[in-house]
Amino acid sequence: MNGEKHRLTPRKLLLSKWTAAKPQNREKHFMVTELFCDEDGNVLEVELQAVLSKRCQRLDWRDLQNTESWHMGWR
Repeated sequence: MNGEKHRLTPRKLLLSKWTAAKPQNREKHFMVTELFCDEDGNVLEVELQAVLSKRCQRLDWRDLQNTESWHMGWR
């Protein structure tokens, strides 16, 4: 993975805010609205909701660590 990495605690991602580094369809700001865990309670994926369109997408929580794709907070 290129770029720097955010140090994230998966359990603390719920309701966190993110900015897409390369926005598509004017969707720039996102919020984590749900965590998807395995049977042991380990976070596997998150649901990101676009603030503008309310569109949701699921992705591996580790993808948020890639600073070439995501920035912490709303910018």
